[in-house]
Amino acid sequence: MNAEAVNPASPGPVTPAATGAGAPSTPRRKARPRIDLRRLGRAALLGSAARGRLPDAIGHVVEAHRAHHPDADLDPLRRAYVLAESSHRGQTRKSGEPYITHPLAVTLILAELGAETTTLTASLLHDTVEDTEVTLDQVGDQFGAEVRYLVDGVTKLEKVDYGAAAEPETFRKMLLATGNDVRVMSIKLADRLHNMRTLGVMRREKQERIAKVTRDVLIPLAERLGVQALKSELEDLVFAVMHPEEYERTRELVDENAARADDPLAAVADEVRKVLREADIPADVLIRPRHFVSVHRVSRKRGPLDGADFGRLLVLVQEDADCYAVLGELHTCMTPVVSEFKDFIAVPKFNLYQSLHTAVARAQDGQVVEVLIRTHQMHKVAEAGVVALGNPYAPPAEEQTAGDGERADPTRPGWLSRLLDWQRGAPDPDTFWSTLREDLAQDREITVFRPDGGTLGLPEGATCVDAAYAQYGEDAHATMGARVNGRLATMSTVLRDGDTVHLLMGQDPASEPSREWLEHAHTPAARIAIQRRLSAHPQPAPVAEAEASRGPGAGDAPAARPTSVGPAARPASADVLVDPPGATVRLAGCCTPVPPDEITGFAVRGGVVTVHRAQCAVVARMKSAGRAEVGVRWGESTQCRVTLLAESFGRPHLLADLTEAMAVEGAEIVSATVEPPDRQRVRHTYTVLLPDAARLPALMRAMRDVAGVYDVSRAQPQTTGV
Repeated sequence: MNAEAVNPASPGPVTPAATGAGAPSTPRRKARPRIDLRRLGRAALLGSAARGRLPDAIGHVVEAHRAHHPDADLDPLRRAYVLAESSHRGQTRKSGEPYITHPLAVTLILAELGAETTTLTASLLHDTVEDTEVTLDQVGDQFGAEVRYLVDGVTKLEKVDYGAAAEPETFRKMLLATGNDVRVMSIKLADRLHNMRTLGVMRREKQERIAKVTRDVLIPLAERLGVQALKSELEDLVFAVMHPEEYERTRELVDENAARADDPLAAVADEVRKVLREADIPADVLIRPRHFVSVHRVSRKRGPLDGADFGRLLVLVQEDADCYAVLGELHTCMTPVVSEFKDFIAVPKFNLYQSLHTAVARAQDGQVVEVLIRTHQMHKVAEAGVVALGNPYAPPAEEQTAGDGERADPTRPGWLSRLLDWQRGAPDPDTFWSTLREDLAQDREITVFRPDGGTLGLPEGATCVDAAYAQYGEDAHATMGARVNGRLATMSTVLRDGDTVHLLMGQDPASEPSREWLEHAHTPAARIAIQRRLSAHPQPAPVAEAEASRGPGAGDAPAARPTSVGPAARPASADVLVDPPGATVRLAGCCTPVPPDEITGFAVRGGVVTVHRAQCAVVARMKSAGRAEVGVRWGESTQCRVTLLAESFGRPHLLADLTEAMAVEGAEIVSATVEPPDRQRVRHTYTVLLPDAARLPALMRAMRDVAGVYDVSRAQPQTTGV
């Protein structure tokens, strides 16, 4: 089987359906037609390698490079090609081609994506140290430390796919190298793409083994680094190797659609172009065909496909504000499919991707078309990801400087920064490998908001445990709980995209995470941090029964069974005036009314009048039973008795701190009950006597201010008892 037999034909590059909706307000260099990289792997090989001039063989590389970097110094490319060609002379690939065709093709791929000169220079030389007599020191002497580092990094990755025993440690080194300079991975991905294009010369079992590693590791890495152009083609190539029959059926669908006389996408593109022209919004409206894997996924999801399912419209504008202007016009003139709208400009994806996604239906025939709206710069980043974002060693520009004076590194997406953090904590290569594979298998990320307006990027399915370790790292061990969208939530709560998460932190730096958290940790960072802490500090046995009888003054964590302090006294009479006067008055224990609550009364056995808060559930029940109300009102005395419910997280000395805070506010504790802990949450019920009802709000605030207490409320009206 030759190489071409397994290489999928491209569904086609992004092609303009017509000219833009209007002329840009400022002159803009005309966009180069996108080169089909599959057909250029060998086209760049013609010409001599004369040392006195730029070799013809790298003409396509130079053309692609100058399209992105018109002022680039081309001398390093010339010298790198001369060294690579002379070093690899006489070597051939398994296809029979001269070996120099491989570094040339890899470099062309990167040049098309907009890589800067240093990356292209290292790409031309990436196999010289591994496969020739050229040394790293020679590379460093001739091309500098940056090129030397990149070539060394790629050289260390060459054996990554062969030998299962070496995989974990090799990938660990790979990601360490990537973290220090993301250009190492850029070269590796381009190298793999060219190898996948020429995979047909290998045995079937070797093709499948290489395709599997590409699918499981390198494609997810390309996704996380934002290099969609490489990711899409790699997906198609893997699809062709791993599922040849489904690939062929998908290819037939694409070919049949291409042969149609009518093109619904083109018709909608014309309509969109007209709408934007009339709105005076300069924009390029392009038809973006889906790649084969995308077509296959859509067909499995929707069933039989129509013409509009084979591609999407891409609208490119100059400014961020223009994106929203385009969106407004489309939603005004066409019917939007609300469920399809996503704003990745306001909240970029974890791999730096920004775009507006929507879908609109034409009024004439109801034809639904997906539309992507982004600026030209966003499109560049969407296609090339970190490859398009420049040299991390370049002097910082004004716009690249963070508020604290440090450069905000655009070549390190949030996912990569997190990966660097947790890989350092992995106890061994196998743990690192397994957690990496799990993380790469998660293909969707959510964004949650912190109370200060910041954001956290987390994988879909993440919990409050994951949010804590993403925000606080090792300090997350002291997390006591969380509020999600203002409501108290357990640490096991699964977060959704757009949630606001307020993590409740304790003050004790020696706090230990709960072993239960391991069951709810979804991210490698959280799991590894918890495991490391628990193994270093084994947790003590549960509190003994003997300790359960110690009261809140004992200074220990809440006990394992209910604990009561003081007499369980019935509520005594208060300064309540009753009509007619002279009756015995008792404040109802179900709702514990205090001044200035609105109150009502009911006569019970023995001539006693029970006083309830007007909104108490018992009041409604007694009225429905025909019981007559007794007029009651507060007297002059402001002394009151009230029952308070406090909810907290268990910690040492909590009860002592809480009762001390209550005493400082002048509250006399009549009775107290502490329920057994449930998932580290403890409920306390206190009946207190206050000399002045006006001091109740201050008492509740003081109780809430005790570390570990997350809520204090009046006892809620009950549905039983009088």
